[in-house]
This record gives sequence, C-alpha cells and structure tokens, in this order.
Amino acid sequence: MIISLITVTFNSAKTLRCTIQSVISQSYSNIEYIIVDGGSSDETISIIKEYEPRFNGRLKWISEKDNGIYDAMNKGIQMASGDIVGILNSDDLFFDSNVLEDIVQAFDSKIEAVCGNLYFVKFDDTDSIVRTWKGSPYHSFNKGWHPAHPTFYVRRSVYQKYGIFDTSFSVSADFELMLRFIEKYRIRTKYLDRYMIKMRVGGESTRSLKNIFRGNKNIMRAFKKNDIPVSVFYPVRRLFPKALDMLKNKIGLT
Repeated sequence: MIISLITVTFNSAKTLRCTIQSVISQSYSNIEYIIVDGGSSDETISIIKEYEPRFNGRLKWISEKDNGIYDAMNKGIQMASGDIVGILNSDDLFFDSNVLEDIVQAFDSKIEAVCGNLYFVKFDDTDSIVRTWKGSPYHSFNKGWHPAHPTFYVRRSVYQKYGIFDTSFSVSADFELMLRFIEKYRIRTKYLDRYMIKMRVGGESTRSLKNIFRGNKNIMRAFKKNDIPVSVFYPVRRLFPKALDMLKNKIGLT
C-alpha cells in the first residue's frame, strides 16, 4: 500500500528540514513524497534539492505560484498516485517513527479514512507541548466533533469520487472537506487512538483570534453548502475553548 504524503511550502526554510527528516525517519518506506512549493525566495528549494537523493526517486516536487495553501494541497492531490493520501504541513512533524506504519495497519478493506491525536507544540521547541487534540470515534460534526486535519489520512479514491478542497473556504477548507466526506457522503472512518503529529502553533488557522472568528464564519457556510443542519450556537461552542486557550498560552497575541 503506497502512501502519498503531501507537504506544501512557501518560504519554509526554518522548519522544512525537521519536517523532511521526520518523513525519512518513518519505519514505513512505501511512501510517495510530494512537495508543492509556492515560489519560495528563501532556502526552501535548496533544502528540497539537498534531500531529494535520499528518497531514491520517491520525491516529486514543483515550485510555482499558487492561490494559497489549499490550492497547493489540491495540486499535490492531483499529483498523487498512492492508495492513501496524507498531508504533513511544512512546520509539522511526525510524533514518532512508526506513525505511517500504524496508519497503514489501521486501513482494512472497509476503511476509507483514518484519524488520530496530535500535540500542539511551541514553534521553537517541538518537545514543549502547548496543548493536545485528543480525538475520538465519529459521533457527529454538528455536536462539535471533527478530526484533526493533520491526522486525516484518506484513500485517494475518496478524493476522486467526492472532490478536493474548496478554495473559497480559505482557512476552513480542511473542515469543509472533512464535513463533506464524513457527514455528507458517510465515508467509513477509523479512529486510531495514538498521537500522530506535532503541530507548531502559529499556523494559518491558529495564528490569531481574527482568523479563528473568520474560520467559524466559514464553517457555518460549510454546513450550509453541504445541506447539513447545525445550531446557530455552534460557533460560540466551538470558539470559546480555542479563544480561552489562546489567551492562556498567548498564541498569536503580542
């Protein structure tokens, strides 16, 4: 079973080595690694070229202007040829060397997607945990449940059947895609109760309270787009814990 692993980059030189190294360290080696760069002007491309020989032909990459992170992710999905597609952000890394091995083992003939847990860590110290995202088996998006997108690994056939990221959703296109796949089309998911990813705080969706408010507005639009009923109080219920956490940890605040 081949995993197509996609990393989107743009001036990512500060963190990309760590991300790539965590891919190389995986015990599961049947990986097609795809890097989609948005036309970086720092050392990102030279880092990609430096590591390229270590993948023995299993690394594909492009560097060209795009229309944002989700447009770049879509390019990666379209380049993918593996059985399973996963996305590893350019400032994230795998929790340990057996993550992909365990993900592959979790897929049986009936399972179409796997998700798990992640740690939010400090940008400059990935061993320092800021907070955790402890997942759970599926029980309904409109009650506040949804997977952590960096842990969401999906059969490529699902993308082919139900579509890719809707780029009009900006910071919340990942939520809309998971909502569409799981809640609307009822793909069969499996929760893997293990930590998969260390996610540096300060990403596009977690950078500021403003982005979180904007994300919640888009999330309500995602429910509407997919004809899924949801309480008008959903954004408040979803936003409050995030806002409290950001104030506590001073994430994105100066």
